[in-house]
Amino acid sequence: MSLELPAGVVFGEEYQKLVSNCKAGGFALPAVNVVGTDSINAVMEAAAKNGSDVIIQLSNGGATFYAGKGMPNGDDAMLYGAVSAAQHVHLLAKHYGICAVLHTDHANRKLIPWVDRLFDAGAEYKKKNGIPLFSSHMVDLSEESLDDNLNESARLLKRAVELDMSIEIELGITGGEEDGVGSDVDSMDNSKLYTQPEDVLEAYDRLSPIGHFSIAASFGNVHGVYKPGNVKLRPEILKASQELVSKTHSLSEKPLDLVFHGGSGSEPQKITEAIEYGVFKMNIDTDTQFAFAEGVGAFAKENMVAFEHQIHPETEEPLKKLYDPRKWLRMGEEKMVERLGQAFRELGSTGKSVAK
Repeated sequence: MSLELPAGVVFGEEYQKLVSNCKAGGFALPAVNVVGTDSINAVMEAAAKNGSDVIIQLSNGGATFYAGKGMPNGDDAMLYGAVSAAQHVHLLAKHYGICAVLHTDHANRKLIPWVDRLFDAGAEYKKKNGIPLFSSHMVDLSEESLDDNLNESARLLKRAVELDMSIEIELGITGGEEDGVGSDVDSMDNSKLYTQPEDVLEAYDRLSPIGHFSIAASFGNVHGVYKPGNVKLRPEILKASQELVSKTHSLSEKPLDLVFHGGSGSEPQKITEAIEYGVFKMNIDTDTQFAFAEGVGAFAKENMVAFEHQIHPETEEPLKKLYDPRKWLRMGEEKMVERLGQAFRELGSTGKSVAK
């Protein structure tokens, strides 16, 4: 019998079933960074339109922007923006008829207090509503020593398990920069862009007894879009990691739940290969940002008079219907929906929603 899950936010055992279903079916879900209701709604619309489930995630900067750049306390904005966005998805995802995973993105050492505060908020939310606020949080301590990375990841995974949640960790360094977290792809040591399978095995040994986690293993992937030849993806690293863990622990094929960071601009064949090796989640941000801007920009270019005058200087016609933010923001949403349609197709998730 094929998997069916209630439409809405998934977490805990349901989330793990969703992940396993992706891997068994040979497809992955896009994890889309959002910054406001416009981008969240575009993601849910695209998922419903393409018959796919989806992962909605916020970076620290996205959460801050969601709360409003005018909020005086930046740490509070980071917290309450993420909480508000999660509540928005909880309210609406089921009405879009999709399964949505709620996730936070890239928390390095300085952002761990943000994750702890989110766990506190999640505990309060679960006490009131019986379910966790988020499905998972990311712990990106890839710039620390492996021992420090895994010690802190273990501490946070214990907190996650108490709330019926998961975490995502990063091993190796994804090049580029994501809201202040990351490294310059042109200056960093290339060897750090490739995770060692032995490190993945140690992470599995130390974290799997605690609870469910996923791994963003680096195989040359970077954040952002770069000129051809600057990024050399080696998905075979993912295959080697799966094989080492499987052989060491006598497990079935592809025991690891793997994440592909820096998916924007990647070659379709490399995406397909990564999915074959157990990737269930691919992050996309740069391409959807550009799509939104492209939609707004095209409308502004065609109707520039409405961005400069309330009344047309020649015809004297009111221009309210053109400068109304709902008009041009919708153009951005539509382009974002269109670009996500491409992502669903490339990841093979079109028509494979398990929502009922």
